[in-house]
Amino acid sequence: MMMGPPPGEASEKNRVPKPKNVREVPSFIFNVVKNFFSRLFYIVGLVWQTRPWILFALLFIAIIQGFMPVIKSLVGAEILNELAIIFLNNQNGEAVSFDATMKLLIFQFALIFLTSIISNVETMVTRISGELVVNHVNTKIMKKAKTIDIASFDRPEFYEKLENASREAGSRPIQILRSTFQIMSTLISMVSYVTILWAISPGAPWLIIILSLPSAIITFSYRKKNFNYIRRNSKSRRELSYYSGLTTNKDMAKELRIFGLYDHFTEKYQGIFKKYFSGLKKLFIKEGVLNISVAVVSAVVNCFLFLFIANGVFEGRLEVGDYQLYTGALNSISGGIMTFIATMSSIYEGTLFIDNLITFMDEKQTVVPLISEPLKVKHHTGHKIELQNVSFKYPGTERFVIKNFSAVLEPGDTVVLVGLNGAGKTTLIKLITRLYDPTEGRILLDGHDIREYDLKELYSLYGIIFQDFGKYAVSVRDNIAFSRINDPVDENAVLDAAEKSSATQFIEKLPNEYNTALTRVFEKDGIELSIGQWQKLSIARAFYSDSDILILDEPTASLDAIAEQEIYNQFDTLRKDKTTIFVSHRLSSATVADKILVIDGGVLTEQGNHQELMKKRGTYYELFSTQAKRYMENPEEE
Repeated sequence: MMMGPPPGEASEKNRVPKPKNVREVPSFIFNVVKNFFSRLFYIVGLVWQTRPWILFALLFIAIIQGFMPVIKSLVGAEILNELAIIFLNNQNGEAVSFDATMKLLIFQFALIFLTSIISNVETMVTRISGELVVNHVNTKIMKKAKTIDIASFDRPEFYEKLENASREAGSRPIQILRSTFQIMSTLISMVSYVTILWAISPGAPWLIIILSLPSAIITFSYRKKNFNYIRRNSKSRRELSYYSGLTTNKDMAKELRIFGLYDHFTEKYQGIFKKYFSGLKKLFIKEGVLNISVAVVSAVVNCFLFLFIANGVFEGRLEVGDYQLYTGALNSISGGIMTFIATMSSIYEGTLFIDNLITFMDEKQTVVPLISEPLKVKHHTGHKIELQNVSFKYPGTERFVIKNFSAVLEPGDTVVLVGLNGAGKTTLIKLITRLYDPTEGRILLDGHDIREYDLKELYSLYGIIFQDFGKYAVSVRDNIAFSRINDPVDENAVLDAAEKSSATQFIEKLPNEYNTALTRVFEKDGIELSIGQWQKLSIARAFYSDSDILILDEPTASLDAIAEQEIYNQFDTLRKDKTTIFVSHRLSSATVADKILVIDGGVLTEQGNHQELMKKRGTYYELFSTQAKRYMENPEEE
């Protein structure tokens, strides 16, 4: 699953085709608006699922913040008018009272105090809700990930959906929702100011709104252009992320330092950034120049409107406080429109990016039981596995990795898969365990198509060690016990599994033995194990699983010959009455197998036991003889 649609690429069902002619424009606009609101409602749904109170709290705050500036402007204008009257009365020697003005001033300071409280409450609610929403979305992604076909992880375009969903979707929803309620506050304030300004000039608000249209068109147009640029240059951004991460990866630090690769990768990063940024800079400059041009025209018009209001005061049609009120209304309407445009464009851009989450969550699982009432598996008994003309190719590729593969694994068989690197051995194991479904043919378990079994039940049959086994940043005990995660930890079984995997020797030397934290990802005193020690823990995990079918993909690749032999001796005991499948390049382990399957280019070319295949003098004979000869010539190599 990796790197797919460029960041934020819309899902197929939400992608809107561009209009081909003028007649299609209304339909196009309708689709854009419809998809915008569908994404917005999806975000509202996410927040509602997180905590319903978040929506009510933000709505309440938005309404108060919408009316507060207007009330403050009205009170401020009235204070100025009262002060002007007091000044004139003083000039005329008339008696004056400061009571009315004092009440207004107290009310004004109360509004200022309330505004400060509301602002702090909004910050507090936003921060709390932001953490809750991030947690909710990440949990949804984690739960969804466990249902997604393993094959999806092999598609670069899908993996990028997951990457973008994880990166963007956590913070975007609350940002977009906060912006949406900010729009509500802005609209409340603007409508109130338009009502106030209407009293002296019904045309002034419309003039400001008309002047704002070019700015709106520019802003929305360039949000879309920016989004499309980022989408088209998805590869460049992935390269930037790759080279940046590479130079800060602790596992790569040794090799980069020895080979002097830091400067090389830094230069690669800078070269890609220079090319990527040049396109973005052009968009930023073009948008900025256009907005400056519009701002100049708006400033000139505002100047004339201010002069018009000032003239009204001069002629006595308006009071002194009215100048502040009406010019403030003009500024607020103009600023509100700019805020409205900027916020709407931000919401629009954010909803485009939220498509990453939508498309990820819409990914359909295909590896599911074929029948409505899936079969249960029988535990602690032998199992027969049949592969019937199985062929497989990875999603998005045309080359068959497995081709017309047929074999029968009887209950209790020990089966070794032999072949050169890339022959298809690991892929075959993934098919047998139904991590993938065959492209052609079928696989039977105890006479039934494995696609008829309940997946959780099916997976519980297998105790498996993959080549890229897990190295978990938890305690030694948990690393072993993970293979039976739904059961309480059996201390005796943990000790027994460690003994069988030859892990006991190094575990007992650790500071806290089985309680020792592994890796330094979280704990400063965590222990870093060697690859061989990690492999012993993975083998212990397989022993602990108490499964009916053991599958071991290169289980001893990182072990020395003595440790390898100890583990194979344990296998002899462990695999009794169990079906065991393992891959090993050290063919000495194949000598005790009941059945050896030789794979070449995904095709089963030979099968039989060691003696039978050695007599054939075919591929297996050649591989075994070559390896045996090398060991005889280099007896100390192991």
